[in-house]
Amino acid sequence: MASIKSCTVCKCSPEPELFELLILVFFMRFNYPVFLFVSLICFFSLQANAQDPLPKWMTEAEQAIYGTYKKELPEPTNITPPENPPRTPAEFEELEAIIITWASYSSELREIVGCAQSAVSVYIITSDPGWVENYLASGNVPIDNIYFIEAPFNSVWVRDYGPQSVYLDGTDDLAFIDWDYNRPRPYDNMIPQLLAEYLDLPVYQMAYDSSLLTATGGNFMTDGHGTGFSSRLILTENPHLSEDQIDQVMHSFKGIDRYIKMDELPYDNISHLDMHMKLLDEETLLVGEFPEGISDGPFIEANLEYLLGNYQSCYDRPYNIVRIPMAPSPSGNYPPNAHYRTYTNSLILNNLVLVPVYGSYLDDVALEIYQEAMPGYEIIGINMNNVISASGAIHCITREIAATDPVFIAHARLRADETSGNDHEIKAYISSQSDIEQAAVYWTTDPDAGFYAQEMIQENDTFYTYIPAQSASTEVFYYISATNGNNKTISKPPVAPEGYYSFSVATDETHSPVAESPLRHKVYPNPGNGLLSLSLSPFSSPVNLVIADMRGQIVYRHQLPVSQTENLQHIDLRHEGPGIYILHLSNSAKTITEKIIIH
Repeated sequence: MASIKSCTVCKCSPEPELFELLILVFFMRFNYPVFLFVSLICFFSLQANAQDPLPKWMTEAEQAIYGTYKKELPEPTNITPPENPPRTPAEFEELEAIIITWASYSSELREIVGCAQSAVSVYIITSDPGWVENYLASGNVPIDNIYFIEAPFNSVWVRDYGPQSVYLDGTDDLAFIDWDYNRPRPYDNMIPQLLAEYLDLPVYQMAYDSSLLTATGGNFMTDGHGTGFSSRLILTENPHLSEDQIDQVMHSFKGIDRYIKMDELPYDNISHLDMHMKLLDEETLLVGEFPEGISDGPFIEANLEYLLGNYQSCYDRPYNIVRIPMAPSPSGNYPPNAHYRTYTNSLILNNLVLVPVYGSYLDDVALEIYQEAMPGYEIIGINMNNVISASGAIHCITREIAATDPVFIAHARLRADETSGNDHEIKAYISSQSDIEQAAVYWTTDPDAGFYAQEMIQENDTFYTYIPAQSASTEVFYYISATNGNNKTISKPPVAPEGYYSFSVATDETHSPVAESPLRHKVYPNPGNGLLSLSLSPFSSPVNLVIADMRGQIVYRHQLPVSQTENLQHIDLRHEGPGIYILHLSNSAKTITEKIIIH
């Protein structure tokens, strides 16, 4: 892996004379005062000669000029919101492209580009396209789906300052939303405008009256249905606006009509939600988990309790929570005594998921959790040890662009057990500006044998059909497919038929779905060194967990209370030594036995 020092040739800051000229043109265009121009020239001249790239946090030099920078910002020029509130799509919806800025971390960026270009187009902003192209070629990365944009910028953290894609109401036309980036990095702040001009898209600057909203992309996620999530950093950095005013801006410019804000974490020095939380679909939240009582663990649990106690998904049902461990440093430390090694700072690109890994014993566990939570997706780990020290990973150095001509499918998947003796209704809201030509449900009781196609009936934008009644205890698998007038076909889930939804048929009308849900589990790695992770599906009666050696002597015992969400347990048996052990899981619904092998 290339060191930071070896990447100095691709810092992507222009030559000094050109750099100063471009800043001067920028300041003349937007009427910045000369004092601020001189201050920034001094700062960026020092930065250009620095060995390290700009981190995600604000440096001491930036802090020294930030107050003046903020006070002297010019009036924004395009602050009128769209005529009607747009829809902000979720990251797990169809994507057209991603953006990266080639400022540093060349080997990591090359690996990201090499993986991503098979799933989406890649726009690379750089001051030296020839060098980057040669560097990609030296790593055998094809450039057929890569586009170079020659332009200046300040840092690699395009997630925070890059454009937010939205779909305009009534047309589904793609547009960009811009905000005031919370760093004194003027070139970064201009990237949304630059991309909008390059792609010939409208761009709207988020503002209340004439005051731009200060925000970062890493501290925002949405379900695509009008719910947004952020840490309360959005309030901290906009003290001139009330929470109601901020909510109004988010509604007018992004169509967010329910804005959920959670407390900032004391040891996350950037207070960005993507460092410990991620939406995998409309109802599934991937949440980082520290060992009990460690680091930001108690504060994450408090935020999760607040979320689950006050909000439900867009389908008015409890969120499905998937836990994933936070990795310690090689010496076993966690923040504040180590960097924030997060697995939630991943990137979903259509059928591909890029996950940060760190050479940790938990890397395989994290990838397994993604694969189990997102069946049918290709899950790829990319080592981010060189990047995470600057408080970011894969999500932080990429920014997605939503697809044009979207086909939107909203469907509350059938969960757990469905009552026996009845047909099973599959209903979805499906829309496209070019109309829906065909919609169907594909279902089966054996995916290896293929799927039956069943056409859906349309009533305005609502489509429905029925899977025929199945016998009790039958597991049914299904997905939805829709084709619009431009012959674009989209499925729900997006990776179908490789991935699909499933439900089990219950035994009678009065059966409780939670009580009869089969207890599902996964132990990994197995075989392994004795440091195990045990994932359990939700269960409505306590689970007894016992591990015994081959002589029947119990080496581990624990009782798990009722859990309405997925449960993740970490078990350390390294002190027991190599051998074969037997795992026993039991509750009122089921008993499970599995062999565990420790090397």
